[in-house]
Amino acid sequence: MTDTQTLAIWSFPTRVVFGAGAAAQCANEAHQLGGQRVLLISDRGVEEAGLLDSIRGVLDTAGLPHESALDISSNPLESEVLGAARVFDDFEADLVLGVGGGSVLDVAKLVRLSVTHPGPLAQYDDAIGGSAKVHAPLPPMIAIPTTAGTGSEVGRSGVITIQATNRKTVIFSPLLLPSVAILDPVMTQTMPQAMTAATGMDALTHCIEAYAAIGDHPMADAIALGGARLCHRSLKAAADDGNDMSARADMLKAAMMGAVAFQKGLGACHSLAHPLSAELGMHHGLANAICLPAVLDFNRVAVPERIAEVARQLGVRGSDEATLSFECAGAVRALRKSIGLPPDLHSQGVRESDLPRLATLAFADPCHELNPRRCTEDDLLALYKASFDDG
Repeated sequence: MTDTQTLAIWSFPTRVVFGAGAAAQCANEAHQLGGQRVLLISDRGVEEAGLLDSIRGVLDTAGLPHESALDISSNPLESEVLGAARVFDDFEADLVLGVGGGSVLDVAKLVRLSVTHPGPLAQYDDAIGGSAKVHAPLPPMIAIPTTAGTGSEVGRSGVITIQATNRKTVIFSPLLLPSVAILDPVMTQTMPQAMTAATGMDALTHCIEAYAAIGDHPMADAIALGGARLCHRSLKAAADDGNDMSARADMLKAAMMGAVAFQKGLGACHSLAHPLSAELGMHHGLANAICLPAVLDFNRVAVPERIAEVARQLGVRGSDEATLSFECAGAVRALRKSIGLPPDLHSQGVRESDLPRLATLAFADPCHELNPRRCTEDDLLALYKASFDDG
């Protein structure tokens, strides 16, 4: 008889369409999914960048009626999901097309939940076992990312701030996976340098934390290391020259790979980053970039061999495990500096007096539960302090 405690479930089911110009396939993919009326979910920045014009043109040419929901913020709120869900119902849509960064794609995924499940959304919080309440069927969804960071297009969760708690909440279910992800580097071409840098560091953090996380998932481990290697190769090039399509393509791959890998789990850096976004409005990728070096130094005591392997992917040379693991945080700091991101929380207006409250919130965040070194609230406070002035 098999001991169910030793079982693991490894899954990589998303259909991915990749390549320059791939966004033009959205109507074909919609038809294959049986879509007849499309809700296009995006945000005002993507609209102003002109990225929706071609998408709407493709839908029009294909004879697919569509309506838009564009009032999505960078740290999405429960009210934005509910507002877009009302548009879906009023338009009698049957397919969701998300075009944007991670916040847009998370909202798009959760609109599908909202229109098929009773409220409130708080009951689906993964931290309280809410995934058990998510059931089929959900409307089909096509995801077209315009940033290269979250990998939400291949992720099985949505993260929003729930109004009742003002806390970033993860709603998780394999049913939330988009039906199709379309990765088109041209759609990331207008991303500004600072956004390219911050989202790229989010992708890198996903890869690193997934690889270091507790658990046995050889496919996720290999994909995480491959994603980290792509970030080392191409993040600076993508940030320096937005028209470098090879670098843009690499970063889209890295973002996808990071999100596939973190089905294994994340770690303390994400627990630190989530309150910085929910409470202070800091961009999630920037929060990760600032906190990651301190977390690497914290974790190398527990898993020096894993941190050393990450260092190798980031170009650190040497064969001595202790030296490699020690140098890993420095490699991240050097990459962060090379792409123009700030080094610490203090420079972003965070006050030292904020840190205890943030540490309490970080400890309530479940991501650190799979961190390779156990975290107390005091540990998380110490990590905030180490990231406060990291000149």
